[in-house]
Amino acid sequence: MEDDPPGVDPVVDATATDIAEMRIRGAATIADAAAEALATHAERSEASSPEAFRAGMRAAARRLYETRPTAVSLPNALRYVLQGMDGETVADLRSSTIARAEAFRRDLEQAQAKLGEIGANRLRDGDVVMTHCHSTDALSCIEAALEDGKHVEAIVKETRPRKQGHITAEQLREWDVPVTLIVDNAARRYLDDADHVLVGADSIAADGSVINKIGTSGLAVNARERGVPVMVAAQTIKLHPDTMTGHTVAIEMRDENEVLSTDERSEITGLEETDGRSLEDANDRGLEEVDDGLIVENPAFDVTPPRHVDAIVTERGQFPPESIVTLMRELFGETIGEPWEA
Repeated sequence: MEDDPPGVDPVVDATATDIAEMRIRGAATIADAAAEALATHAERSEASSPEAFRAGMRAAARRLYETRPTAVSLPNALRYVLQGMDGETVADLRSSTIARAEAFRRDLEQAQAKLGEIGANRLRDGDVVMTHCHSTDALSCIEAALEDGKHVEAIVKETRPRKQGHITAEQLREWDVPVTLIVDNAARRYLDDADHVLVGADSIAADGSVINKIGTSGLAVNARERGVPVMVAAQTIKLHPDTMTGHTVAIEMRDENEVLSTDERSEITGLEETDGRSLEDANDRGLEEVDDGLIVENPAFDVTPPRHVDAIVTERGQFPPESIVTLMRELFGETIGEPWEA
């Protein structure tokens, strides 16, 4: 592919595209796919020297890294795999990289199960949880509670504009969990019926702030007012080590067409044609955007301050959000280099 970095295997580009376009979604799933893509790249690499092999791996990691700026599980997966690349020959580098990727994927699967067991301890028999978006980490807590014989019910926010809550509802119904599906704006009304708010996270900052699907922060504020505890389920791959050195987490802005189609925009603005062409046709042809006075913004995530979170549950245990930096330092040290920029 002409636009690919030199030496990047097509499976890396395909994985990157699937992540960017949200065919692969969910932080743990993204991390797993990235590790698998790096392993495939290593296996198929035709590099003739260790230097060329390392350069190809860095190029593959950069291609993946550029897809989703907010979900820190992606760069954490890339760091883990590349930092395990070791050896003096291409064969050694290849085998060590593949082994490292396999270890990461194995640990990832085990981490979610352990997290679920810890999170289930916070759920009592008969509890009702309110969810937002779709989080396999959050669902693992419910699954473990069900395996413990507890009865759990769920109030599921559908989560506009992509309605990831429908995926959550489908999974819960497969487990025979009673589900009440609500529109996002109905959350405040139904919080009085909930015992917990249970959400995942795409990134967690050193100060305990939780970066998750847009709408999480507002839900947490309302839950605090209602006295409903907020539990964040997040594997340690969601911890953002760059925030220990003062970096902020970039909030991804997604395509406005997820919110408003071209036809819907035309109906709102009353502008249907420009120079004899439809707005959609003009945009498809790369012509200059028509200023119709309407701005659509589509942030994918927001930031929930630690004061609105009761506990962050990881495979390493549960933590008050303000103490998460201690775990972060234990796992990552004080500073982090980027191996794909070496």
